[in-house]
Amino acid sequence: MPKMKTHRGAAKRFKKTARGKIIRRRAFGSHILEKKSAKRKRRLRSATTVHKSNLKKVKTMLPY
Repeated sequence: MPKMKTHRGAAKRFKKTARGKIIRRRAFGSHILEKKSAKRKRRLRSATTVHKSNLKKVKTMLPY
């Protein structure tokens, strides 16, 4: 059986932690920032983990 290919778009957006969790950036933090509160913008800067409902799909895109 051939090796699985890594989804290159997913590889640029997600990182694996040492314990196997997957880290992602938050959405809505790149533009139209004037109307967003400082608290909201601060929260958007921090990364978070992928939700368990999407985890299986992301893990198949990142086999290695």
